[in-house]
Amino acid sequence: MNTENKEMRIAVLIDAENVASKYIDIVLSEANALGNIIIKRIYGDWTSPQMSSWRPVILDSSVQPIQQYSNVSGKNSSDSALIIDAMDLLYQGRLDGFCIVSSDSDFTRLAARLRESEMYVLGMGEQKTPKSFISACNKFSYIDLLYNASLTERRTVKGEERTETGEKSADGVRLKAIRAALIRIAEENSDDDGWIASSLLGNVLNKQYPDFDVRNFRYKKFVQFIESLQLFESRRQSLNVYFRLKEPRQ
Repeated sequence: MNTENKEMRIAVLIDAENVASKYIDIVLSEANALGNIIIKRIYGDWTSPQMSSWRPVILDSSVQPIQQYSNVSGKNSSDSALIIDAMDLLYQGRLDGFCIVSSDSDFTRLAARLRESEMYVLGMGEQKTPKSFISACNKFSYIDLLYNASLTERRTVKGEERTETGEKSADGVRLKAIRAALIRIAEENSDDDGWIASSLLGNVLNKQYPDFDVRNFRYKKFVQFIESLQLFESRRQSLNVYFRLKEPRQ
């Protein structure tokens, strides 16, 4: 799929039975940053009292609710409806990517199938999301971390004290592992003088860790995050930033 010369057309499909309504602003913001949202659908049994918090959110956000009755107790009824709709939308040929919002591993095969058809897949869910679903996506965002970060930012704007996150982020994305990956990527992809463009460094890292996001470490820019690690020296050339490992590994 070539997305360099056009804005991506995105379908946002939300599993309401596995996602809290408080995350809706984060979900739509992330999807809007990816491209133009053509379709917004949310799946659940709207006769259930557990769905009551979603009803005002659906109206305010102009998301189309899809009714799926729970025929079996304890079984998520939304999964099959969301999967069928996703495949229908795929074959219509109008989209460039999908945003699948759930913390459920049942969508792992769907994400993989969409990517086989050259669709871009952005997954969103909480930190409890199984690794299989995360790895099946091109990119995965932890909506609970982004939500908490947005709350912290609001408190900071109001003059309240900012809390520190320490060196660990979401499960599976540890700072130690990220540092090791960055060193390996730089060694394998740098030029003869040891320099690597920040864009290449970030692209390769995201392929290896789909759930990596600098915002999970309280940074807004990738370059700022890399500089904070103190692993690289940097140089700027026009609008580009290049990095080189400070010391060769022994």
